[in-house]
Amino acid sequence: MPLSALDPLPACPGACGPSGMRRSPDVSPRRLSDISPQLRQLKYLVVDEAIKEDLKWSRSVEDLTSGPVGLTSIEERILRITGYYGYQPWAASYKREERPREPPGPVEAPAPAGSEASGRTSRGRWTCSRVQLEKTLWGVAVVVCVCASWAGAAQLARLTFRTFDAPFTLTWFATNWNFLFFPLYYVGHVCKSTEKQSVKQRYRECCRFFGDNGLTLKVFFTKAAPFGVLWTLTNYLYLHAIKKINTTDVSVLFCCNKAFVFLLSWIVLRDRFMGVRIVAAILAIAGIVMMTYADGFHSHSVIGIALVVGSASMSALYKVLFKLLLGSAKFGEAALFLSMLGVFNILFITCIPVILYFTKVEYWSSFDDIPWGNLCGFSILLLTFNIVLNFGIAVTYPTLMSLGIVLSVPVNAVVDHYTSQIVFNGVRVIAIIIIGLGFLLLLLPEEWDVWLIKLLTRLKVRKKEETAEGGADLGSGPQNRSRRARPSFAR
Repeated sequence: MPLSALDPLPACPGACGPSGMRRSPDVSPRRLSDISPQLRQLKYLVVDEAIKEDLKWSRSVEDLTSGPVGLTSIEERILRITGYYGYQPWAASYKREERPREPPGPVEAPAPAGSEASGRTSRGRWTCSRVQLEKTLWGVAVVVCVCASWAGAAQLARLTFRTFDAPFTLTWFATNWNFLFFPLYYVGHVCKSTEKQSVKQRYRECCRFFGDNGLTLKVFFTKAAPFGVLWTLTNYLYLHAIKKINTTDVSVLFCCNKAFVFLLSWIVLRDRFMGVRIVAAILAIAGIVMMTYADGFHSHSVIGIALVVGSASMSALYKVLFKLLLGSAKFGEAALFLSMLGVFNILFITCIPVILYFTKVEYWSSFDDIPWGNLCGFSILLLTFNIVLNFGIAVTYPTLMSLGIVLSVPVNAVVDHYTSQIVFNGVRVIAIIIIGLGFLLLLLPEEWDVWLIKLLTRLKVRKKEETAEGGADLGSGPQNRSRRARPSFAR
């Protein structure tokens, strides 16, 4: 009678026949043709999960692929699963033959199984979670700082214009403070770096960002001056818009610069096309139209919205051209570049406020009437905003920093509700929500769809495992109860 795959296996190798039938692990017990009926029945074999686990751990992959005389792994695998003629490679004798030799050395007592691995895993998880927790906490602090400085600068500028109606002069005055970027960076370098350099050495090292010849006069006019003009235009249009419309509309419309950056990067830099970002750009444009419609297309509101859109466009052009012409910059190089913008502003933009003063476009009766406190406060807030936005990536994630800009919208809305006569009608609220949603969509990473698919797949697998475990518990529950209820007759 042939041995069926469903028949009980022999209890020991000696029960299968004479001792000559027992084969050593070095030689195949039988040819596969001799057990072909059993092989045909393997597809009907149902193996319990516990047996599967024992078989999986009974022998490693290396044991199957590296035999001493080059046995085929399929023979060993089939004979090991079926247990034909008591072939048990996991026996102690076989393990002694296959076990690799240990290098000579002192013998140590074996540690409990899994203790070291679990210790390493737990320490690794704790370290990883601790680093992520620190970056998240820093991110919260950066978000609060970005939101407070950006919203505070807008509100303080609006307060300044009540007594000092000179947006370009305020722009020029605040841009001069950019000169402090590199000195502040060097102070941080001296406090944090182990290899301290002199100011001259650090300056020369950062100048390599502009080319092999460093920061020459030609480089200054070709690479720094255009960005100085864009910087001035961005801030001037933004401040001039605050004169025309409320700060809530200005702050939410300026969030559209993220959509403009994507469109310009797609056209100029040939960045990857992403459908979700196209949707975000459409939402931004729709929000601009709805914001214009919210006030009934009055001249003041239309001019103010056009000024903010122009400011957002200049900001997007600044970022795209920087990436196109200069690439990415380190912290020291970025600090030097921003300080060069301050130098350019002092040397070449100073004449414009003077001209505006004498032509009485931006005129004030005496210098004593200038609210120096408001001007200095606005400049400090704007400098803080730019420092955190440019160097906050060292301590947290870039996405969290961008959230600070969009969170300044509700802050400005609350302040405007109590300090101005803004009307939050349905169209304005919908426009704010649409632009904010577009801004958040633009924060999604490029591989967001892959991550989403992986997350959904992992959740499905976990749900199936929990369902299987629940079924196993329900199936084993009655058996355990019957075993506990069965009386024992052993004496």
